[in-house]
Amino acid sequence: MKDRLEQYFQFRELQTNWRTEILAGATTFVTMAYIIFVNPAILHETGMPLTAVVAATCVCAALGSLMMGIVARYPIALAPGMGLNAYFTYTVVKGMGVPWETALGAVFLSGIAFLILTAVGLRQMIVASIPVELYAAVAVGIGLFIALIGLHNSGIITASKETLVTMGNLRSPNTLLAIFGLMLISSLLAWDIRGAILIGILGTTAAGIAFGLVRFQPQSYSFADITATAFHLNIRGALSYGLVEIVFVFLFVDLFDNIGTLVAVGKKAKLFDEANRIPRMNKILYCDAMATVIGSLAGTSTVTSYVESAAGVAAGGRSGVTAIVTGILFLIALFVAPLVGAIPAAATAPALIVVGSMMIVHATEIPWGNPVIAIPAFLTIVTIPLTFSIANGLAFGFTAYTILKIARGEFRSVHWLVYVLTGLFIARFLYLGS
Repeated sequence: MKDRLEQYFQFRELQTNWRTEILAGATTFVTMAYIIFVNPAILHETGMPLTAVVAATCVCAALGSLMMGIVARYPIALAPGMGLNAYFTYTVVKGMGVPWETALGAVFLSGIAFLILTAVGLRQMIVASIPVELYAAVAVGIGLFIALIGLHNSGIITASKETLVTMGNLRSPNTLLAIFGLMLISSLLAWDIRGAILIGILGTTAAGIAFGLVRFQPQSYSFADITATAFHLNIRGALSYGLVEIVFVFLFVDLFDNIGTLVAVGKKAKLFDEANRIPRMNKILYCDAMATVIGSLAGTSTVTSYVESAAGVAAGGRSGVTAIVTGILFLIALFVAPLVGAIPAAATAPALIVVGSMMIVHATEIPWGNPVIAIPAFLTIVTIPLTFSIANGLAFGFTAYTILKIARGEFRSVHWLVYVLTGLFIARFLYLGS
């Protein structure tokens, strides 16, 4: 049985083993466990019951990650997407006055649309049409994005009206704890210690407990609470004319966030084949679409592939077992969710900074001497972190690439679908700017 499983998950080809995969899955879970509390905190502002969303978050993250691991066999974990949950809450529900049940209906419809686009092969064509030169740029941009999140969560940098960002209060106990964690993880990596990231996260948490910096208050919680949101979506209301745009935004942002994450994690895990394609792409996309449908039925916003999966990949994860372990831990978290809150942001932030630094290596793959490639790549890299959106980075890169190709008279070498997507990106920019 063990041999069959190792063969199914291609342990020999991927040069991995059970210990490494389990450690990587745990690393991914610990790095993204914040979503168990952050997602409910955001969606609760719509009026959705807090504990119900906690349960829904764990369920869809568990099932999505398990599907990705078992069916697609990739080390990519899924959970409700940050950014998309904010759009759901602040733009759709609070901004437009749409009931959260109807907004869930829009998420469901976007998931069904994903399944249809995948079934007809359009999503695969979109992935294949992305200029090869932009793959590395997306990976670098997401590396900076991850590092920015880590630096902000740690308190090392903070917002500033005068300079946009500035140095935070480095004397703050939590920031000092995060700096300790950063040094600990970096030192372990320098000594080539297996599981350095996970050890660093747990070690930093232990230090926080020792110095009284880790405080959490367990709330009354039961899995049965999920009934307050499960199957409460209003699909008929979401089909109304005014919500077509909302469905499209959920679809559009999730599509390109998913592609960007796939490229970043794929680069880090060396999943691309000789033709720069990812095997079993169909299965990856189906799992992502199904996870969104399940999420809407359970009671949460759009579910997508998580860029924090790169932390597990950095810890050595290469097969679907990594995602399966992450999914199992999310299932366990269903019943011990309050305990997961003991892991502070000061412990996970250093891991994000380190993972971001590891992804910068892909900048060497970009031919910086060629402006037709270098300028779109640069715009992709800087706009992902500066606009806090993978989708925006892809949009800038796509648009600049197409325009420069036309300017050079090389328009015939551009895939027709790139022109279509560029047109959609430009329309999106015009709409957002109006």
